[in-house]
Amino acid sequence: YQVSQSLRASILGRRPDDPLRLPTEEQLAGHYGVSVLTMRQALKELEEERLISRHRRRGTFIEPGARRSAPRRLLGSIDAIVAQQSGERTTILDHGPGPVPGEIADHFPGLDEVVMYKRLRCDGESGEPTNWAENALRPEIAASLDLADLERWPMTKVLRDAVGVRISRVTDTVEARLADPMTAELLHVPLLSPILHYTGVTYDVEGQVVDVARIRYRGDRFSFSVTVEAP
Repeated sequence: YQVSQSLRASILGRRPDDPLRLPTEEQLAGHYGVSVLTMRQALKELEEERLISRHRRRGTFIEPGARRSAPRRLLGSIDAIVAQQSGERTTILDHGPGPVPGEIADHFPGLDEVVMYKRLRCDGESGEPTNWAENALRPEIAASLDLADLERWPMTKVLRDAVGVRISRVTDTVEARLADPMTAELLHVPLLSPILHYTGVTYDVEGQVVDVARIRYRGDRFSFSVTVEAP
């Protein structure tokens, strides 16, 4: 499992000019420090996912269509955040009021209840699930939100353009986690496989938190980059 996960990440994170032909089973087994049999099983998993093709006497090749989604950038304007979230098909899984989750309680002092929205996002071309999101909104903000808007636009755009929230900033945090049962099922990944867990906190011009987004990205499809520019 660990070998297939590592090789999968290498395949999907390769550069466009990298060769498509993989080393032999023996060479890969030596690189990962496993037996040839274990390596063969790992390659079989990747072949079943159509990430590679294996040809007798010719070798093993990466499928040209195997790709990683474009990197997510963590700095930029609100418009940049909206743009990078667009282009995905969104399905609303669930929504409604509920207790403030303990993990984000510090962002909603004095509130016992928030309105939660759960959404699944899929690639606009392939339909493959890429991430799923939980948003916690203040009840007075959620009261003005139209679900139809959430199926068309990212939450940031809905809050700013449809609800009329005057957004001052969005803070981003990304950390590595392991896929829980719900994430594994929704994103079609193995249980406990690596994912990227993103937390985005949206503030209005008065400094109040209006939305906390927690998004689980497939670890084999996404990377995050940060650019620091001198003034």
